[in-house]
Amino acid sequence: MNILVVGVGYVGTTTALLLAELGWKVTGFDTDKSKVSALARGTLPFYEPGLDQLLHAQLQKGNIRFISDPLQAIQHSQVIFICVGTPSQDDGSADLQYIRNAVTMIGSHMQEYKLLVMKSTVPVGTQKLVTKWIAEAQKSLLPFDVVSNPEFLREGNAVYDAFHPDRIVIGTNSSAAAQQVRMLYRDIDSPYLVTTPATAELIKYAANAFLATKISYMNELARLCDQIHVSITDVAAGIGYDARIGKSFLQAGIGYGGSCFPKDVNSLLHIATHHGSNLGLLQQVVHVNETQHQYFLEQIKEHLGSIDKKVIAVLGLAFKPGTDDLREAKSLKLISQLLKEGALIRVHDPVARLPDSSRQADVQQVKSVKDAIAGADAVIICTEWPEYAAEAWQHFVQEMRHAAVFDGRNLLDGTQMRAWGYHYYGIGNG
Repeated sequence: MNILVVGVGYVGTTTALLLAELGWKVTGFDTDKSKVSALARGTLPFYEPGLDQLLHAQLQKGNIRFISDPLQAIQHSQVIFICVGTPSQDDGSADLQYIRNAVTMIGSHMQEYKLLVMKSTVPVGTQKLVTKWIAEAQKSLLPFDVVSNPEFLREGNAVYDAFHPDRIVIGTNSSAAAQQVRMLYRDIDSPYLVTTPATAELIKYAANAFLATKISYMNELARLCDQIHVSITDVAAGIGYDARIGKSFLQAGIGYGGSCFPKDVNSLLHIATHHGSNLGLLQQVVHVNETQHQYFLEQIKEHLGSIDKKVIAVLGLAFKPGTDDLREAKSLKLISQLLKEGALIRVHDPVARLPDSSRQADVQQVKSVKDAIAGADAVIICTEWPEYAAEAWQHFVQEMRHAAVFDGRNLLDGTQMRAWGYHYYGIGNG
């Protein structure tokens, strides 16, 4: 069976390589010819551990190809996965223009039955819209099915998640279509949940919103811990042993970012408002997340005094370790605020690079942690890269002009850092 994946960004490329690894013949399509060309050469346009090895292996086996010719892509594929972006609009709603463009293209070029599988994260009711858009674009009446099959990939762990999913959700009213999608994943050992399309669409939003809620809850609790001299790290350990709560997503920090949580929570809030429902808890989740980095900055200013002309080393640009994704990264918000206060910034990240919008005379990206720290008045840890925990901090204390470390991810051992002579401050550690 020939499978087409429309949109070869992070989700699309991972999905395409999973399907190729499962033995299907896969074509990756994108209108971005430079991206298509890079992938065809075996070069990933983004950083994701382990995915480049899969790409090289499947290109050598001939199980995958990348093209930008829509007619050729659509006519030779029986199943089409939609993996295009759905970015947030100003009102928080999901922008479906790329979905509409993709399915209109499919409808206008299809000449036989097609099974469309929606991987993109979309609002409830999108499957009905897609069905309508395809029918309107068809030149003659042809049968097709549209199935919602949301992805649950974690950036930095996408390869593992693709092959070991917690669940596979199939949203459709057609038992035949559900069976065909399940057959595509035949070698994946996972629970399967078959629902209506609307339910499948909501499951994705509900999952991400719940995880975002856990993060904001711990961050809000961390503010109280700072006031009553209690360790949020110990609190997280204590409640994490409760199986009803679990240990994941209990780490206090400077807030969540990335391409999913901010966008999906805002979209769910927009859906609720559109239907006259008030999700007050999620509104507070967003408020805490939007103010957490500012709360952290106030702690920095309280301990440093004036930031004007002070040299600040910022360790970590990516919104989380294991990726180079800077979307909604709290590091960029902190850097912007520090610059307004007159700071001189040196940044380091193992893989992420400063965007052009952040490049200016007072911001310098350096190649090593030591280069960032030398002569600095303070260090701010924004991303919990394991490399930072493994650094020789006992030697760096002599390199700094003022040995202050503000750990925005509670990555380091505060007791040990203080024993080495640092003024160490974490999140919610009293």
